[in-house]
Parts: sequence; structure tokens; C-alpha cells
Amino acid sequence: MARGVVVRRLLAVDGEGTLSALHVRIAAEWAGVSERTVWRWLADGRRGHVEARPRQDGFSLSDALWEVLAQAGGNVAELRRRMLLAQEEGALEGWGAQCVPSLPTLHRVIKRDLGAGRVLEVARPAGARVGLEPSRYDRALADLGLVDGAGGPLVVDGPPADVPVPEGAADAGVRGGGVRLYVPGARLVSTRQVAAVAEAVGHTVAARGMCCVYGDTGLGKTVAVEQALHLLPGRVPVWRAVAGVAPGLPQLRASLCEALGLPSGALPHRAGPASQALTRALAEPGVLFIDDAQRLTPPLLDYLRQLWDAPGCAAALVLCGAGSERALARASALRSRVLSWHQVGRLEPSQVPQTLTLFHPVWAQADPDDLARADEQMARGNFRTWAKITSHVYAARERGPARRVDRELIEQACARLGPYP
Repeated sequence: MARGVVVRRLLAVDGEGTLSALHVRIAAEWAGVSERTVWRWLADGRRGHVEARPRQDGFSLSDALWEVLAQAGGNVAELRRRMLLAQEEGALEGWGAQCVPSLPTLHRVIKRDLGAGRVLEVARPAGARVGLEPSRYDRALADLGLVDGAGGPLVVDGPPADVPVPEGAADAGVRGGGVRLYVPGARLVSTRQVAAVAEAVGHTVAARGMCCVYGDTGLGKTVAVEQALHLLPGRVPVWRAVAGVAPGLPQLRASLCEALGLPSGALPHRAGPASQALTRALAEPGVLFIDDAQRLTPPLLDYLRQLWDAPGCAAALVLCGAGSERALARASALRSRVLSWHQVGRLEPSQVPQTLTLFHPVWAQADPDDLARADEQMARGNFRTWAKITSHVYAARERGPARRVDRELIEQACARLGPYP
């Protein structure tokens, strides 16, 4: 979690007079820094310095070098080795550096940047919570606007409240990964379902196996897989491909070549060279994520199976889509090789009030009984349906800010969804 997000949330809690050492400890866990660092960030934030102040003198790591460090898993010696290699190849300036400093200098600069609040996106260690009262921990998480999710991913925020968003921006209702949330100010929320997907995907990647994530439409399968992949260490490459509509083998090869960064011109139409290139690329440890896998026919799935059976294949395969389990059932050879099957379920009725409150502030004062009624009659635990209901409720509140989010307003919003919510 970035320094700015941590400081803003702590300042919000501090403004209510409820800030405690527990809030700081949790923020330090999620940011991957020490509690002492978070206290220093908070002190700077109270003086108006929410973001890290850049250093103007001495050697500094560019964003490109910082990304290389993340890919190296935070290994400073490996970073310097790659810098030396880039210097020999004449590519060092492309990373924003003129020379390769000594190893102690790199250590000092990285330590300085981390202390100033620069976040290194590597695997986040799970925080120990032994001996801590669960209810107290949950309350502190709620104060900070985080979701526990049994160690699952964070709530993914939109733009900070103090950053103006241009009116009518095209992406006002869209967040990371192309997920359409339909309403400004909405956030992707980590639920128990998301945490379960993260566990299944993480195990599959560690075992370099295959995983199938399936379930009904609108339940957040792609969102959950994307968050699970985001939690992987930065050094694990992720290749994303989407199965086209009624694809043939050349189209699948083209999609795979594009995802793996291979030439996507004439190569996909040459079966032998294309398969050899894909086999060599998949010999590198990583994750290939194919969305809408239900569109793949048995011959195409068998082609994937052949790639994974090739000697030296070190990549994991994650297939996702509504009905993907039925598609894989028709390809028995691939089906027998799937390590993890995970069905994404609907939101449970008990999850709906808290999840919606975290999803958008428009639900903060809504009656849980009204939400339960709407979920039973219309949404039925489908997150995409709730996102559309939220959009209509938000629009009604924009037209009449004094209007309460009551049963009548929720029913009007549900009526807008028509016969196909």
C-alpha cells in the first residue's frame, strides 16, 4: 500500500479522535514497513506532507530501476548485476542511470527511499495476529477502510478524495483490469470469495500447475483472479490472454504469442515455429492467465495441454470463465491435469451490508433489512447486479442530495434493471 493511502486513512481516523497504536500497527503490516516509519509518516502528514518528498541531490533510483528491483524480489545485488549487464549492452540510460554505483551506495539509496515512503511491490508477508482480540482487529480494519478477507487482498481505492476528477471522464466508472463499476467513487472490495480464489491461484502458481476458476456471470471471477495475481511476488511474470469469439488454432496461437511478447505477425500461422517459440517462452517460470476460457473448443484445449506437457515447461496456467468447467470437461486429457478447481460463489446475505458499505459510501446509512430484501428479490448475491443498483441509487442521490437511501429508492433503482438484472 502506498504511503499516501496509509497517511490519508490514518489522518481520517485521527481526525475522529480514535487513532490508536493498533491502527498504526495494521497500517505498517499492509504497507510493509515498520511501525516507527508509519509514525514518522503520520507526523509529516499532520504538517501537510502526505506524500514522500523527493530527494534532489545524490544518486537516485528511477522508476524503471525501482521496477527492476521489484522484479528481482528486492535483491540489491541482483539489481546491480542487471545494471552492469545493461551497461555492457548500452541499455543503462534507458533505465534513467548514467553509471552503476557501488553496492553500498545502492543499499544506502534504497534504504533512504524506503524510509521516505517509496513502496517496493514485492510479496507482502502475512501479519501475525496471535493474541489479538478479533473484534478489536476488525474494528481497526474498518476504521482504516480495509477488508480482512482472511489475509486476502486490499480494497482497491479510486482516486484520493482530494484529487479532482474531470467531470464526465470516460473512465469514471472503470477501475483496474477493465472492471466496470458503473459509478464514480466505487471501489473493488476484497471478500471471502476473493480470498479463496487468491489461495487457490497462489497454490497453483507455487506448484506450477493448472487452475480452473468458474462460476456464474457477474460474481467477480476475473476480478478475484486479477487480485490474486497482483499479490504474487513482483519477480513472477504474468501473461494475460483472452479467448476470442469462436477462435481457431491460429487465433489462439496469435493470442498466446501476443501475451508472451512474441512476434504476432506471420509466426502464429506457422504451426511448427510458433509452437517451438511458445514452448521456449513457457520454460520460464510465470503464470499464463486465459480469460473467457469457456470459448475454447476441445482441440484448442488439447493444444494447451501439449504445450504444458512439453519438457521443461515451468509456467502455471489459470483458466477462468463462466462455463469454463464444462468446456474443460469435454477435453479429458487437459481436465485430468487440472490441479485446482475453484467455484466462485455468490455473496452470502450476511456479507451484503458490509460489502456494499465498502464498495460505495452511498450505502453507508442504508438499512441492512432493505439491502437484504433487495438482495433476496433482485441481486441474489450477484456483485455486478449490485454495482448496477448502486449506479442508479447514486444518480438519484445526485439529483436530490437530501434524499435518503430507503426502501423506496432501492426499489426504484431495482426497477431500472428490467427483466434481466
